[in-house]
Order: sequence, then structure tokens, then C-alpha cells
Amino acid sequence: MNRTVTIAPVRKSIRVNAHQAHAFEVFTSGLGRWWPRTHTIGKPPMQTAVLEPRLGGRWYELSEDGSQADVGKVLVWEPPQRFVISWDLNSKWKPDTTVSSEVEVRFIAQGTDATLVELEHRKFERLGAEAGASMRKDVDGGWPRLLEHFKDEAEASRRSTQASGRAGQR
Repeated sequence: MNRTVTIAPVRKSIRVNAHQAHAFEVFTSGLGRWWPRTHTIGKPPMQTAVLEPRLGGRWYELSEDGSQADVGKVLVWEPPQRFVISWDLNSKWKPDTTVSSEVEVRFIAQGTDATLVELEHRKFERLGAEAGASMRKDVDGGWPRLLEHFKDEAEASRRSTQASGRAGQR
């Protein structure tokens, strides 16, 4: 008898003091502004993380030596409400499109200057029972810190945009 393994998704959320479109832009087009350089899958030091903001766009790391390492691709693109990307990494943190999990991020407006960001990382069973459980454990511990980095950048860039806007009104 062949038993299907199901591994629970990782769900995280964070409230950001920024409007929905700004939060979406910072998370996607602005990924390189907040993704930690230490969270890399490539061998050379990472210069930046890139998410091409469109359906079918690539999510990749650009290294200091100019090389690129693919992390995933954009599967659903619905700005500024949500997007879904593949996570094309195996449990050893190496690129592998045969075991892709998925990350969905939703941006829910809460008034004019706040957004609830809900992240769901799912389909770990595609990696197999043991490898999927290992990846789930790793990302369950990692996403909260990454979301804090995102929140810090979204709120800081919102403040600087507001300040420059006020300066221009004088």
C-alpha cells in the first residue's frame, strides 16, 4: 500500500505600517533591499536578491562575481493583493526544480496606512517525508526573522517617502 505523506504548511503573518501597494512593492520589487545577504544558496557572496515582478518572473540571487542562482519563479501575480512563487530548493538548500514547494504571500489592507501580510509556505511533501519535514522545520524558524527584515524596510522606506513628499510641498 502506498501512503501519501502530508506535511502541514508554515503560516506566518505580520502587520506593517504601510499601505498595501507599498508593502507589496517592497516585498517583491524591493526584495534586494531587505533580504539578508547571509541567506544565500550560492557559493560566492550574494550581492542582491531579485524577484522579477511579473507572472513567470524569476526569483534568483545575484552574486558578487556576477553569477546567478535560481531560487524559484512567480506562479501567480496579482498586485497588490498577492503572489505565489515556487521554492525550488531541496532540503540541502540546493536548487532543484523537481521538489518545488510554494510560498504564497497575501497583502490585506487594514485602513489606509497598514497592511496585514500573510505568508504560507506549503507543499513540503514534494520533497519526500524526511526531507520535507526538515525543510518545514527550517523555514518555520526562518520566516519570522525574514518578515521582520521586510517590515523594517517597508516602514523605513514609507517614512522616507513621506518625508520627501512633505519637503516637496514646502
